[in-house]
Amino acid sequence: MKIAVLISGGVDSAVAVHRLLEQGHDLYLFYIRIGLDNGEGDCSAEEDIEMCRYIAAKYHLPFEVVSLHEEYWDNVMEYALRTVRAGLTPNPDMMCNRMIKFGFFEQRWGHEFDLTATGHYATTIERDGKKWLATAVDPVKDQTDFLAQITYPQLKHLIFPIGDLPKSRVREIAAETRMPNATRKDSQGICFLGKINYNDFIRRHLGERPGPIVEIETGRKLGEHRGFWFHTIGQRKGLGLSGGPWFVVRKNVHDNVIYVSNGYDTEKQYGRRIRLSEMHFITEDPWGENCNEVPIRFKNRHTPAFTEATLTRLDDGDYIINSAEKIQGIAPGQFGVIYTPDARICLGSGIITL
Repeated sequence: MKIAVLISGGVDSAVAVHRLLEQGHDLYLFYIRIGLDNGEGDCSAEEDIEMCRYIAAKYHLPFEVVSLHEEYWDNVMEYALRTVRAGLTPNPDMMCNRMIKFGFFEQRWGHEFDLTATGHYATTIERDGKKWLATAVDPVKDQTDFLAQITYPQLKHLIFPIGDLPKSRVREIAAETRMPNATRKDSQGICFLGKINYNDFIRRHLGERPGPIVEIETGRKLGEHRGFWFHTIGQRKGLGLSGGPWFVVRKNVHDNVIYVSNGYDTEKQYGRRIRLSEMHFITEDPWGENCNEVPIRFKNRHTPAFTEATLTRLDDGDYIINSAEKIQGIAPGQFGVIYTPDARICLGSGIITL
């Protein structure tokens, strides 16, 4: 097959290239370049591109750097800033996958190939004549929660060559094939933001707006924050309060107040009921209007754990997750990701609302 491979300079996409070549495919490598928000180049990207060039040269493969700078800032980061400004918690990585990697890239370059491959830790399976997004072998590295907003046409054109491997084996393959990035650390940035500090990025675009930090049980002012958009529900670090631990449990956007509660076991930071709006099913809706307390697993943040729950569709089209256990830090704006009861298939996701 003729396959477009999105590579990043990291070990995962490099091993994906190696495995696809072992399977006899014809590969063309791409690196998606996004500049900084000031329009300048990102020095960390130069290092990534150099590593990509090495991988391409090692295997004698064509390689192209493509730019989606304007599309990224007009779509993904516009969404992120709009969500933060509203007092919600965004997930830029999910929107980046849908809009940039498998959206604009597919429309302009990927559609010319039989498939597009990435180094994501995910798999796909065929059931009932349809393709479904399935979880990776390595539960710690599983990235299906970051892919839970992609569309079915996008999924049909995707392949994940390393999803059936644990991360330890990926590292071993990189070492065995003498790849220079075999021990390179995994990237921790937001999608293409690379080494940019998230709070610095938010401050640059939204500025600061000081306001009180208040203990929710007593109404006592404990300190001051520099803007509610720097904080998310469930946050513990970065509050600058003594006598902790303190957790953010509520935000009053109108009055610019952050409410906190003290202690690891405070009930104020837990909940069992999560409401989802704008539900998106990747392959298809398996229940339709007959979704009434159906068993599922779910995630409300990037974690190896899949939590047992039931899912119910409301008359207005929203859904309710009733979790079997208490969930810490339910943050409006984030996504609730829905899985089958065996945690094998990622069905889709919805936006967490109050």
